[in-house]
Amino acid sequence: ILLEAFRADYFNPVCQALIKVTDPLVKPLSKIIPRVGSVSLAGIAWLYILEVALLFILAAIGGWSMDWSVLFLLAALRLGRMLLVLYLVLIIVNVILSWVGQGFRHPIVPLIYQLTEPVLAPIRRVLPPLGGFDLSPLVAIIVIQFLIILLGV
Repeated sequence: ILLEAFRADYFNPVCQALIKVTDPLVKPLSKIIPRVGSVSLAGIAWLYILEVALLFILAAIGGWSMDWSVLFLLAALRLGRMLLVLYLVLIIVNVILSWVGQGFRHPIVPLIYQLTEPVLAPIRRVLPPLGGFDLSPLVAIIVIQFLIILLGV
């Protein structure tokens, strides 16, 4: 979903592998659920359905009685948290690669850059480099951590 939304390199081998794995699930649903711009609502629907199913199974195993509206809201909040945690990890990996990854030619490196750049670029416009150091990842990590705490799931 993120690779499509941020128009990552379609011909990247990592992208191709992810497409081959997810297409059998997403393609049939995408005939029913339309795209919004470059965002695949079918992919988001699958993630949401899987999260609701997981929470339902966990509630059944734990013997909890959960209202359906709470279950649906909790699933949405958990998906939001997963997205934030994913971005937290991607930004940390991006920073580490910027320190040690010069000349590192794995196909995932450009994808990490393509996924983190839409988050870091607006911060860079507001916060210029300080003595050659880019502080935008630090600001992004602090904001993401704050949002994770705010979600509370």
